[in-house]
Amino acid sequence: MTHSFEELQLLFNKELGAYSPAVEPNNLQDPVTYTLGMGGKRLRPVLLLMAAEAFGGKIEHAMPAALAIEIFHNSTLIHDDIMDHADVRRNQPTVHKEWNVNTAILSGDLMIIKASEEISKIDVDKLKDVLKFYNKISTQVCEGQQYDLNFETDDQVTISDYMKMIRLKTSVLLAGALQIGAIIGGASVDNAKNMYCFGENLGLAFQLQDDLLDAFGDLKTFGKKIGGDIVANKKTFLLLKALEIAQGAYRDELTSLINKKDIKEDEKISGVLDIYNSLNIKAITEDFMLQHFNKAFDYLGKIDIPEQNKETLKQIAENLVGRKS
Repeated sequence: MTHSFEELQLLFNKELGAYSPAVEPNNLQDPVTYTLGMGGKRLRPVLLLMAAEAFGGKIEHAMPAALAIEIFHNSTLIHDDIMDHADVRRNQPTVHKEWNVNTAILSGDLMIIKASEEISKIDVDKLKDVLKFYNKISTQVCEGQQYDLNFETDDQVTISDYMKMIRLKTSVLLAGALQIGAIIGGASVDNAKNMYCFGENLGLAFQLQDDLLDAFGDLKTFGKKIGGDIVANKKTFLLLKALEIAQGAYRDELTSLINKKDIKEDEKISGVLDIYNSLNIKAITEDFMLQHFNKAFDYLGKIDIPEQNKETLKQIAENLVGRKS
Protein backbone atom coordinates (compact mmCIF):
# COMPACT_ATOMS: atom_id res chain seq x y z
CA MET A 1 0.00 0.00 0.00
CA THR A 2 1.25 3.48 -0.88
CA HIS A 3 0.21 6.65 0.89
CA SER A 4 -1.13 9.88 -0.57
CA PHE A 5 0.78 13.15 -0.28
CA GLU A 6 -1.63 14.31 2.44
CA GLU A 7 -1.21 11.08 4.42
CA LEU A 8 2.57 11.32 4.27
CA GLN A 9 2.34 14.97 5.23
CA LEU A 10 0.42 14.02 8.38
CA LEU A 11 2.87 11.25 9.24
CA PHE A 12 5.83 13.54 8.77
CA ASN A 13 4.30 16.43 10.72
CA LYS A 14 3.64 14.06 13.63
CA GLU A 15 7.27 12.97 13.60
CA LEU A 16 8.53 16.54 13.28
CA GLY A 17 6.22 17.71 16.06
CA ALA A 18 7.84 15.21 18.41
CA TYR A 19 11.37 16.23 17.40
CA SER A 20 13.65 18.13 19.78
CA PRO A 21 17.30 19.04 19.31
CA ALA A 22 17.75 18.28 23.03
CA VAL A 23 20.44 20.85 23.79
CA GLU A 24 21.10 23.54 26.36
CA PRO A 25 20.67 26.42 27.00
CA ASN A 26 17.03 27.00 26.11
CA ASN A 27 17.75 30.07 24.02
CA LEU A 28 19.73 27.85 21.65
CA GLN A 29 17.11 25.12 21.51
CA ASP A 30 14.01 27.33 21.37
CA PRO A 31 14.82 28.97 17.99
CA VAL A 32 15.09 25.51 16.43
CA THR A 33 11.69 24.46 17.75
CA TYR A 34 10.28 27.85 16.73
CA THR A 35 11.59 27.54 13.17
CA LEU A 36 10.44 23.96 12.65
CA GLY A 37 7.03 24.88 14.03
CA MET A 38 6.40 27.69 11.53
CA GLY A 39 4.56 25.32 9.22
CA GLY A 40 4.78 24.88 5.48
CA LYS A 41 3.89 22.15 3.02
CA ARG A 42 6.92 20.02 3.97
CA LEU A 43 7.32 19.34 0.26
CA ARG A 44 10.90 18.06 0.31
CA PRO A 45 10.57 15.50 3.13
CA VAL A 46 7.20 14.26 1.86
CA LEU A 47 8.61 13.78 -1.65
CA LEU A 48 11.51 11.87 -0.11
CA LEU A 49 9.08 9.55 1.68
CA MET A 50 7.02 9.20 -1.47
CA ALA A 51 10.06 8.29 -3.56
CA ALA A 52 11.16 5.66 -1.04
CA GLU A 53 7.71 4.12 -0.98
CA ALA A 54 7.45 4.19 -4.78
CA PHE A 55 10.34 1.69 -4.95
CA GLY A 56 9.02 -0.54 -2.20
CA GLY A 57 10.81 1.06 0.75
CA LYS A 58 9.27 1.49 4.19
CA ILE A 59 8.32 4.88 5.57
CA GLU A 60 10.04 4.27 8.88
CA HIS A 61 13.33 3.54 7.13
CA ALA A 62 13.17 6.83 5.20
CA MET A 63 11.88 9.05 8.03
CA PRO A 64 15.31 10.00 9.47
CA ALA A 65 16.44 11.23 6.05
CA ALA A 66 13.18 13.16 5.64
CA LEU A 67 13.77 14.85 8.98
CA ALA A 68 17.34 15.64 7.97
CA ILE A 69 16.26 17.31 4.73
CA GLU A 70 13.65 19.44 6.49
CA ILE A 71 15.96 20.43 9.34
CA PHE A 72 18.75 21.36 6.93
CA HIS A 73 16.33 23.30 4.69
CA ASN A 74 15.13 25.34 7.66
CA SER A 75 18.69 26.00 8.80
CA THR A 76 19.33 27.67 5.44
CA LEU A 77 16.22 29.81 5.88
CA ILE A 78 17.49 31.14 9.22
CA HIS A 79 20.81 32.08 7.67
CA ASP A 80 19.20 33.45 4.48
CA ASP A 81 16.95 35.72 6.52
CA ILE A 82 20.00 37.20 8.24
CA MET A 83 21.73 37.82 4.91
CA ASP A 84 18.57 39.26 3.35
CA HIS A 85 17.77 41.42 6.43
CA ALA A 86 14.29 39.85 6.41
CA ASP A 87 12.03 40.65 9.33
CA VAL A 88 9.18 38.24 8.63
CA ARG A 89 8.83 34.64 7.43
CA ARG A 90 5.44 32.94 7.12
CA ASN A 91 3.86 35.92 8.85
CA GLN A 92 6.05 35.50 11.93
CA PRO A 93 9.19 37.32 13.07
CA THR A 94 12.37 35.76 11.74
CA VAL A 95 14.70 34.12 14.26
CA HIS A 96 17.22 36.97 14.31
CA LYS A 97 14.37 39.40 15.03
CA GLU A 98 12.70 37.21 17.69
CA TRP A 99 16.09 36.60 19.39
CA ASN A 100 19.21 38.19 17.89
CA VAL A 101 21.64 37.68 15.02
CA ASN A 102 24.23 35.74 17.01
CA THR A 103 21.67 33.32 18.40
CA ALA A 104 20.18 32.89 14.93
CA ILE A 105 23.59 32.00 13.49
CA LEU A 106 24.25 29.48 16.26
CA SER A 107 20.81 27.88 16.04
CA GLY A 108 21.15 27.57 12.26
CA ASP A 109 24.56 25.93 12.74
CA LEU A 110 23.06 23.57 15.30
CA MET A 111 20.36 22.51 12.84
CA ILE A 112 22.99 21.60 10.23
CA ILE A 113 24.65 19.34 12.81
CA LYS A 114 21.33 17.83 13.88
CA ALA A 115 20.39 17.16 10.27
CA SER A 116 23.58 15.13 9.84
CA GLU A 117 22.74 13.32 13.04
CA GLU A 118 19.39 12.25 11.59
CA ILE A 119 20.96 11.12 8.30
CA SER A 120 23.30 8.83 10.25
CA LYS A 121 20.28 6.87 11.52
CA ILE A 122 19.35 5.33 8.18
CA ASP A 123 20.10 1.66 7.43
CA VAL A 124 23.82 1.05 7.28
CA ASP A 125 23.68 -0.59 3.84
CA LYS A 126 22.35 2.68 2.34
CA LEU A 127 24.24 5.10 4.57
CA LYS A 128 27.41 5.56 2.52
CA ASP A 129 25.59 6.36 -0.73
CA VAL A 130 23.03 8.62 0.96
CA LEU A 131 25.56 10.51 3.07
CA LYS A 132 27.85 11.15 0.11
CA PHE A 133 24.96 12.52 -1.92
CA TYR A 134 23.49 14.50 1.01
CA ASN A 135 26.83 16.24 1.59
CA LYS A 136 27.03 17.08 -2.11
CA ILE A 137 23.61 18.74 -2.31
CA SER A 138 24.12 20.55 1.01
CA THR A 139 27.33 22.04 -0.38
CA GLN A 140 25.56 23.02 -3.60
CA VAL A 141 22.87 24.91 -1.67
CA CYS A 142 25.62 27.00 -0.05
CA GLU A 143 27.18 27.61 -3.47
CA GLY A 144 23.84 28.78 -4.81
CA GLN A 145 23.34 31.21 -1.95
CA GLN A 146 26.79 32.69 -2.51
CA TYR A 147 26.06 33.14 -6.23
CA ASP A 148 22.83 34.90 -5.26
CA LEU A 149 24.77 37.25 -2.99
CA ASN A 150 27.37 37.85 -5.68
CA PHE A 151 24.67 38.80 -8.18
CA GLU A 152 23.62 41.76 -6.03
CA THR A 153 26.74 43.67 -7.11
CA ASP A 154 27.43 41.98 -10.47
CA ASP A 155 26.18 43.86 -13.53
CA GLN A 156 27.20 41.12 -15.96
CA VAL A 157 24.84 38.34 -14.82
CA THR A 158 23.45 36.28 -17.71
CA ILE A 159 20.36 34.08 -17.88
CA SER A 160 22.69 31.09 -17.89
CA ASP A 161 24.27 32.38 -14.66
CA TYR A 162 20.83 32.83 -13.13
CA MET A 163 19.66 29.34 -14.06
CA LYS A 164 22.82 27.89 -12.53
CA MET A 165 22.17 29.83 -9.33
CA ILE A 166 18.54 28.74 -8.90
CA ARG A 167 19.44 25.16 -9.76
CA LEU A 168 21.94 25.16 -6.89
CA LYS A 169 19.96 27.27 -4.42
CA THR A 170 16.48 25.88 -5.02
CA SER A 171 16.34 22.80 -7.24
CA VAL A 172 19.06 20.51 -5.94
CA LEU A 173 17.52 20.09 -2.48
CA LEU A 174 14.13 19.16 -3.91
CA ALA A 175 15.78 16.87 -6.48
CA GLY A 176 18.12 15.47 -3.86
CA ALA A 177 15.24 14.63 -1.55
CA LEU A 178 13.69 12.55 -4.33
CA GLN A 179 16.95 10.78 -5.13
CA ILE A 180 17.73 10.04 -1.48
CA GLY A 181 14.24 8.59 -1.07
CA ALA A 182 14.76 6.47 -4.18
CA ILE A 183 18.11 5.17 -2.89
CA ILE A 184 16.57 4.24 0.47
CA GLY A 185 13.72 2.52 -1.35
CA GLY A 186 16.17 0.36 -3.28
CA ALA A 187 16.01 2.03 -6.71
CA SER A 188 18.55 1.24 -9.40
CA VAL A 189 21.20 3.82 -10.21
CA ASP A 190 19.34 4.87 -13.39
CA ASN A 191 15.98 5.13 -11.65
CA ALA A 192 17.47 7.21 -8.82
CA LYS A 193 19.18 9.52 -11.31
CA ASN A 194 15.98 9.99 -13.33
CA MET A 195 14.11 10.76 -10.11
CA TYR A 196 16.71 13.45 -9.40
CA CYS A 197 16.36 14.94 -12.89
CA PHE A 198 12.57 14.95 -12.49
CA GLY A 199 12.93 16.97 -9.29
CA GLU A 200 15.63 19.23 -10.68
CA ASN A 201 13.50 20.40 -13.60
CA LEU A 202 10.43 20.65 -11.41
CA GLY A 203 12.40 22.88 -9.03
CA LEU A 204 13.51 25.12 -11.89
CA ALA A 205 9.92 25.45 -13.14
CA PHE A 206 8.79 26.23 -9.59
CA GLN A 207 11.36 29.03 -9.17
CA LEU A 208 10.48 30.54 -12.54
CA GLN A 209 6.86 30.51 -11.47
CA ASP A 210 7.83 32.26 -8.24
CA ASP A 211 9.58 34.95 -10.30
CA LEU A 212 6.40 35.36 -12.36
CA LEU A 213 4.14 35.58 -9.33
CA ASP A 214 6.31 38.26 -7.75
CA ALA A 215 5.66 40.45 -10.77
CA PHE A 216 2.24 39.35 -12.01
CA GLY A 217 0.68 37.43 -9.12
CA ASP A 218 -2.24 38.19 -6.86
CA LEU A 219 -1.38 39.47 -3.38
CA LYS A 220 -3.96 37.22 -1.69
CA THR A 221 -2.64 34.00 -3.21
CA PHE A 222 1.06 34.91 -3.43
CA GLY A 223 1.29 35.75 0.27
CA LYS A 224 3.71 38.67 -0.01
CA LYS A 225 3.84 42.07 -1.65
CA ILE A 226 3.80 42.03 -5.44
CA GLY A 227 6.86 43.62 -7.04
CA GLY A 228 9.34 42.96 -4.24
CA ASP A 229 11.93 41.64 -6.69
CA ILE A 230 11.49 44.72 -8.87
CA VAL A 231 11.99 47.11 -5.95
CA ALA A 232 15.12 45.20 -4.87
CA ASN A 233 16.51 45.04 -8.44
CA LYS A 234 16.75 41.26 -8.05
CA LYS A 235 18.22 39.67 -11.14
CA THR A 236 15.35 37.32 -11.89
CA PHE A 237 14.75 35.61 -15.23
CA LEU A 238 12.21 38.34 -16.06
CA LEU A 239 14.63 41.23 -15.56
CA LEU A 240 17.53 39.48 -17.29
CA LYS A 241 15.39 38.55 -20.29
CA ALA A 242 14.05 42.11 -20.52
CA LEU A 243 17.58 43.52 -20.45
CA GLU A 244 18.59 40.98 -23.09
CA ILE A 245 15.88 41.88 -25.62
CA ALA A 246 15.07 45.51 -24.83
CA GLN A 247 16.29 48.08 -27.34
CA GLY A 248 16.14 51.83 -27.76
CA ALA A 249 13.73 53.69 -25.49
CA TYR A 250 12.66 50.52 -23.69
CA ARG A 251 16.23 49.70 -22.67
CA ASP A 252 16.96 53.30 -21.66
CA GLU A 253 13.82 53.47 -19.53
CA LEU A 254 14.45 50.08 -17.90
CA THR A 255 18.04 51.00 -17.08
CA SER A 256 16.87 54.33 -15.65
CA LEU A 257 14.27 52.64 -13.44
CA ILE A 258 16.85 50.19 -12.12
CA ASN A 259 19.39 52.91 -11.31
CA LYS A 260 17.09 55.56 -9.81
CA LYS A 261 17.60 55.91 -6.06
CA ASP A 262 14.80 58.33 -5.17
CA ILE A 263 11.93 56.75 -7.09
CA LYS A 264 8.76 55.69 -5.24
CA GLU A 265 8.25 51.93 -5.00
CA ASP A 266 4.85 51.89 -6.72
CA GLU A 267 6.16 54.07 -9.54
CA LYS A 268 9.13 51.77 -10.08
CA ILE A 269 6.97 48.62 -10.05
CA SER A 270 4.43 50.03 -12.51
CA GLY A 271 7.17 51.36 -14.80
CA VAL A 272 9.02 48.05 -14.96
CA LEU A 273 5.79 46.09 -15.43
CA ASP A 274 4.82 48.35 -18.34
CA ILE A 275 8.11 47.46 -20.02
CA TYR A 276 7.66 43.75 -19.24
CA ASN A 277 4.21 43.89 -20.85
CA SER A 278 5.53 45.69 -23.91
CA LEU A 279 8.27 43.06 -24.33
CA ASN A 280 5.93 40.11 -23.71
CA ILE A 281 8.10 38.98 -20.81
CA LYS A 282 5.29 37.12 -19.04
CA ALA A 283 4.62 34.84 -22.02
CA ILE A 284 8.34 34.28 -22.60
CA THR A 285 8.83 33.26 -18.98
CA GLU A 286 5.78 31.00 -19.02
CA ASP A 287 7.10 29.25 -22.11
CA PHE A 288 10.54 28.73 -20.54
CA MET A 289 8.90 27.46 -17.35
CA LEU A 290 6.79 25.03 -19.38
CA GLN A 291 9.90 23.68 -21.08
CA HIS A 292 11.32 22.63 -17.71
CA PHE A 293 7.95 21.36 -16.55
CA ASN A 294 7.66 19.10 -19.60
CA LYS A 295 11.28 18.01 -19.25
CA ALA A 296 10.48 16.94 -15.69
CA PHE A 297 7.67 14.76 -17.01
CA ASP A 298 10.00 13.24 -19.61
CA TYR A 299 12.29 12.05 -16.83
CA LEU A 300 9.32 10.84 -14.78
CA GLY A 301 8.27 8.71 -17.74
CA LYS A 302 11.66 6.95 -17.74
CA ILE A 303 11.35 5.80 -14.12
CA ASP A 304 10.43 2.15 -13.59
CA ILE A 305 7.73 2.42 -10.92
CA PRO A 306 4.00 1.56 -10.97
CA GLU A 307 1.92 3.93 -13.09
CA GLN A 308 -0.20 4.83 -10.07
CA ASN A 309 2.92 6.18 -8.32
CA LYS A 310 3.92 8.14 -11.42
CA GLU A 311 0.45 9.65 -11.62
CA THR A 312 0.63 10.76 -7.99
CA LEU A 313 4.00 12.45 -8.58
CA LYS A 314 2.64 14.06 -11.74
CA GLN A 315 -0.33 15.49 -9.85
CA ILE A 316 1.96 16.91 -7.17
CA ALA A 317 4.11 18.51 -9.86
CA GLU A 318 1.07 20.07 -11.52
CA ASN A 319 -0.18 21.45 -8.22
CA LEU A 320 3.26 22.78 -7.36
CA VAL A 321 3.53 24.92 -10.47
CA GLY A 322 -0.19 25.65 -10.70
CA ARG A 323 -0.77 23.92 -14.01
CA LYS A 324 -3.25 21.27 -15.08
CA SER A 325 -2.67 19.26 -18.24
